[in-house]
Amino acid sequence: MKKGIIGRKIGMTQIFDENGKVIPVTVVEAGPCVVVQKKTQQNDGYDAIQLGFGDVRPQKLVKPLKGHFEKADVAAKKFLREFRMDDCSGYSVGDIIKADTFQCGDIIDACGTSKGKGYAGAIKRHGNASLRASHGTGPVARQPGSMGAISDPSRIFKGKGMAGHMGAERVTIQHLEVVKIDVENNLIAIKGAIPGPKGGVVVLTDSKKA
Repeated sequence: MKKGIIGRKIGMTQIFDENGKVIPVTVVEAGPCVVVQKKTQQNDGYDAIQLGFGDVRPQKLVKPLKGHFEKADVAAKKFLREFRMDDCSGYSVGDIIKADTFQCGDIIDACGTSKGKGYAGAIKRHGNASLRASHGTGPVARQPGSMGAISDPSRIFKGKGMAGHMGAERVTIQHLEVVKIDVENNLIAIKGAIPGPKGGVVVLTDSKKA
């Protein structure tokens, strides 16, 4: 990884390119983030920086976390994320990282927590096909169907798509394009959709597969 930033999902809109083609974009409030901690190969075994995002009152923090910010001599932040870097020599504790860390046309990955759907059945959760709603297939047309043979293997294999909790999990969308950047307002417009609800925290990094 060469660069990354923490942001907050604002919502989706659309913009037009120079040819008049409409582009659906997700607007993210990216930063400003502060470097809270710097890890090096000599001291920690790997190179990384820890970024903080979102102001919070120190009274809201537990004592160990409050001391962590006091040691770095930076303002208390609500969210902390660590970014493993190829080279951290260009960063120092207290540096401010803004939306201009990315440029228009950059290919990035967006990671966030998906919307929670609660308890969902196999059709909604895994895309299973439903039964016919007539000709004696009832009374339930949305049941998951056969669980497997009786005599062999006489059990249900792990990973079988069944009903259960859906959503509210870490999701990464890869290979997204940065369409527009507003440095003054710390806004980044990303082509397509990214995981999470409006107001959800997302992590933007340069793409691993670009």
